[in-house]
Amino acid sequence: MSPQTAIEISLNGEAAEVAAGASVADVLRGRGLDPADPKGIAVAVNDEVVRKEDWTSTSVDAGDRVEVITARQGG
Repeated sequence: MSPQTAIEISLNGEAAEVAAGASVADVLRGRGLDPADPKGIAVAVNDEVVRKEDWTSTSVDAGDRVEVITARQGG
């Protein structure tokens, strides 16, 4: 049996594939966001807010619901 290389998660309500073992920071990078510059970004995994300090150490698992919210300026 070959090792699993991708898993499916729900990302902002839509199915998405990420690498097995991906962290919240990896998910953000995959959306074109820079986790090193977290201004205006909030993340929740399975309805639990993930602190910015924990983005690198928090992994996502198959079936997890990940919500990424970004603040946008404008009117």
